Amino acid sequence: MPKPAMPSNRRWILILGAVIAIGPMAIDMYLPALPGLQDYFLADASGVQLSLASFFAGLALGQLIYGPLSDRFGRRPPLLMGLALFSIASLGCAMAPNLPSLITLRFIQALGGCAGMVITRAMVRDRFAPQEMARILSLLILVLGVAPILAPSLGSLVLQVAGWQSIFLILTVYGLLCLLAVTWHIPESNQAPTESIRLGDIAQTYGRLLSHRRFMGYALAGGVAQAGLFAYISGSSFVFIEVFELTPTAFGWLFGANAFGLILASQINRRALERYPAQRVLKRALSAYCLSGLVLLIVTLSDTGGLIGFVVPLWLCISSLGFSFPNSTAAAMAPFGDRAGTASALLGTLQFGIAGIAATFSGYWYDGTAIPMTTIIAICGCVSLSLLLGVVGKSRSVEGNQA
Repeated sequence: MPKPAMPSNRRWILILGAVIAIGPMAIDMYLPALPGLQDYFLADASGVQLSLASFFAGLALGQLIYGPLSDRFGRRPPLLMGLALFSIASLGCAMAPNLPSLITLRFIQALGGCAGMVITRAMVRDRFAPQEMARILSLLILVLGVAPILAPSLGSLVLQVAGWQSIFLILTVYGLLCLLAVTWHIPESNQAPTESIRLGDIAQTYGRLLSHRRFMGYALAGGVAQAGLFAYISGSSFVFIEVFELTPTAFGWLFGANAFGLILASQINRRALERYPAQRVLKRALSAYCLSGLVLLIVTLSDTGGLIGFVVPLWLCISSLGFSFPNSTAAAMAPFGDRAGTASALLGTLQFGIAGIAATFSGYWYDGTAIPMTTIIAICGCVSLSLLLGVVGKSRSVEGNQA
């Protein structure tokens, strides 16, 4: 296997951004197909949304495996293995004969795709200090954010021209391209791998993370905030296409506008971190998320404002996550440079585990209105802020205490 030299930061960020975008690509390209899959498989909305919830479950569980593996054997081998598994499972999804098969293959697809998410965060922690890590993660979001902008529109186009199976064929090719890019251009970043991968040692490390107050505070606050995002991802196609009667193409553009808000916020965040500690920025972002989520719920319950009144607070909710994701991630992982892979794994598992629950509830509660989705978003906004204030408390900045 080739051993690439250290690339420039720009190329390194572009490739890792493309790799971490595998998860959003596999989710967002698929969204326009959800209503149509009800007819194709003769299923209801909750049954079809299980194919999305199973993907979230795979993302959550798989990261627990890749984290310790990347600490023990280096970042590259498990990353390459995960990308290969993602590509194979994507091809299998394109050939799924029924809904249960698709749900199972989506789970396997996520088991492969989550390698890029957990190991990318660990690679950033390997190379950068916590405050700089938050800025680098903001740059990764710039690359990552292209996926939700383009993927729904691309998915809609592919859906109209060639059917939902072609979406997974495109994901197969994308996974293979990422595999080749990592093989030839991304060097190993873990220069001091751990000596043991015994289950007892792994469990002890996870136990230490779970009992670390600041890690759990930042991880849960960021995870619950992200759960609101995935409730939106899970329910948005039904809300906009069925409730507001938008075309799949119009939905794709609206979804892209929300993704653009997230990208814009992440780049403002990168500038803000030059002047303010990540903890302060995170607190303000979650406050904005909580407030806009409550406004969104009120607008929905009162049925006022129409599409514009609904879209504006929703856009603010999604945009605020451009601040919360990089800062909560950097703050949670700051004390664990020697176990960055394991810390990143538990962080991702908590985030996507909570997100999977939110997405499942969003599907089961869907009643032909936007109320279930907006209720979950509002609850996530309030709970995430409460966790930050209650669990982390009035602590010192990330820069001051490395946490």
